[in-house]
Amino acid sequence: MNAAWADHPTYPTTKRTEFTEELHGTQVPDPYRWLEDDVRKSPEVKAWVEAESKFTNDYLKAIPEREKIQKKLTELWNYEKFSAPSKHGKHYVFSKNNGLQNQFVVYTQDSLNGEPKLLLDPNSWSKDGTIALSGTAFSDDGKLVAYSQSEAGSDWTTWKVLDVESRKLLPDELKWVKFSNVSWTKDGKGFFYSRFDEPKKEAQFQSLNLNQKLMHHKLGTSQAEDVIVYQRPDQPTWSFSGSVTDDGKYLVFTSRTGTDARNRVFVKDLSKPLTDAPVEVVDNFDNDYTLIEGVGPILYFRTDLNAPNGRVIAIDMTKPAKENWKEIIPQAKENLRGVNLVGGLLIASYLKDARTQVKMFQPDGKFVREVEFPGIGTAAGFGGKPSDTETFYSFSSYAVPPTIYRYDLKTGESKQLRQAQVKFDPSQFETKQIFYTSKDGTKVPMFITSKKGLKLDGQNPTLLYGYGGFNIPLTPGFSVGPITWMEMGGVYAVANLRGGGEYGKDWHKAGTKERKQNVFDDFISAAEYLIAEKYTSTPKLAIQGGSNGGLLIGACMTQRPDLFGACLPHVGVMDMLRFHKFTAGRYWVDDYGSPDKAEDFKSLIKYSPYHNLKPGVKYPPTMVITADTDDRVVPGHSFKFAAQLQYCQAGDAPVLARIETRAGHGAGKPTAKVIEELADEYAFLYKNLKMK
Repeated sequence: MNAAWADHPTYPTTKRTEFTEELHGTQVPDPYRWLEDDVRKSPEVKAWVEAESKFTNDYLKAIPEREKIQKKLTELWNYEKFSAPSKHGKHYVFSKNNGLQNQFVVYTQDSLNGEPKLLLDPNSWSKDGTIALSGTAFSDDGKLVAYSQSEAGSDWTTWKVLDVESRKLLPDELKWVKFSNVSWTKDGKGFFYSRFDEPKKEAQFQSLNLNQKLMHHKLGTSQAEDVIVYQRPDQPTWSFSGSVTDDGKYLVFTSRTGTDARNRVFVKDLSKPLTDAPVEVVDNFDNDYTLIEGVGPILYFRTDLNAPNGRVIAIDMTKPAKENWKEIIPQAKENLRGVNLVGGLLIASYLKDARTQVKMFQPDGKFVREVEFPGIGTAAGFGGKPSDTETFYSFSSYAVPPTIYRYDLKTGESKQLRQAQVKFDPSQFETKQIFYTSKDGTKVPMFITSKKGLKLDGQNPTLLYGYGGFNIPLTPGFSVGPITWMEMGGVYAVANLRGGGEYGKDWHKAGTKERKQNVFDDFISAAEYLIAEKYTSTPKLAIQGGSNGGLLIGACMTQRPDLFGACLPHVGVMDMLRFHKFTAGRYWVDDYGSPDKAEDFKSLIKYSPYHNLKPGVKYPPTMVITADTDDRVVPGHSFKFAAQLQYCQAGDAPVLARIETRAGHGAGKPTAKVIEELADEYAFLYKNLKMK
């Protein structure tokens, strides 16, 4: 079955077994089950990874344009990048990357024009930039910062504490923390966080994450002395996340069972002992409740209760029963994504057809004003405290580099602080938003960005990107990758598929469980639209997506191998019958359903990419991309898919497995590795889409 192509030898030999498993009365073959073993523990998997990596590297090195593409990416990437500042005590804090630094560096300033002083430099933590800063939390007075480190892209983090004035590291160190924020008590003597039990050494990158506990750490003590604030050994799948209100009066914590935005709400009065039972304000998993802030006994929440697009309610803790809840901001036509209480105003961020819209309200719900932005794009930020008089945000779009603004909450005036200076001319590019029709008649938005004056002759190399899951929206933002692609003559399209967070709860639910096929139909329809409208044609059309988007690419290329010119599935969920057995996979049953349930199994096996590859089919040129320390979507998914795809491939189109070392699911990846990966992808597309 293995294919050869003119300028390259056949694929490395991959052992194939006769292993099958009976699931719900169906015999399911799994010939590459052995590739699920941890590459760090299994010599056999390690040897396979090395052979595939050599094969892939030899193929990519032979593309003469690869070096030129990497040079262009490096040149464009080399610009100063800033985060929007935030105020903590008497300091402003911001992150900056000089251009090609592997990790962003954190600085403090005494004023917005003051001299930046180094606070945290993750580049000094490892030679290759693979230890990243993954979170920070400042004490109320800004004198201390808790920060977390993640190694080699793992979701596991270690938290440490630094004295902001002296820059001295305190002895506190917290391990086995994952999917957790940190929230300080008002007095700055300790903080709340969530942790798992220490896993067995050989299973830390693969074992299921169960029995998370909400903890309190007292500064200056060992982690072993930390107090368990709340745990539910009877409910091992519950996870916890806690926040202290700005006035220090309450600890509000939520519990979830998966990735879905549905949670219980518990409130602890912090004037009472930590071991006292909390008040359970919401005792079911029917809806989402996200704490905005607390002012005295009033707690503000963003919720989708009776409002699929979201609204704001207030709960008075002196009478917390549901019949006393008060609506503050009613549901709008737009999707309410987040709300902050800053400077005495509720700052509400909406998505209007996948672009940012920000409105401000008084705490009683009275509309104050809308923020004006310079076009189609994404604005992020608007954080701060109820007592602040200013807030900060960044604005960017596909061809508009990030600009940082200070926003005066009293006057409503935005003032530009910094603008990224990238070596390209934004005026040469344009972004259009179009709406196309999916298979069942649903209207779906898509952003199409290209150089101005594009000829619609069906000959434009086009990269179509999608995600479509977990209530996550794709909004217009700046990235050097797509700019490089368009400088190479390409068109960049992003489809806002069902399953995402663009249009609220109903849009998300329409792409989950037995309705997941809608997501693939939406993406296939986006590809057909681009071809019908002469933006591109099948031989010139590439598709790309990561994680749940990797599943999207795997499902679409197995369903429509005739439609695409090249495929780039990143860190994809490719085995839909075993995803729930590793690390965080169990959380995803909210979106996918559970393979352990017969009804869900019926839907999952129909589209599971690994199980739907068929021998004798001509699949498009494909580079399967993963990393050896991905403990979110374990690399076994991509290993098995790549092996089966190489086995099934009937045409002469290449099937490569690109396996990054000392890297994880994507977060915290050093700049050098990001540029290398993009250069490999674009070189692969250059060759296989026959670009000039």
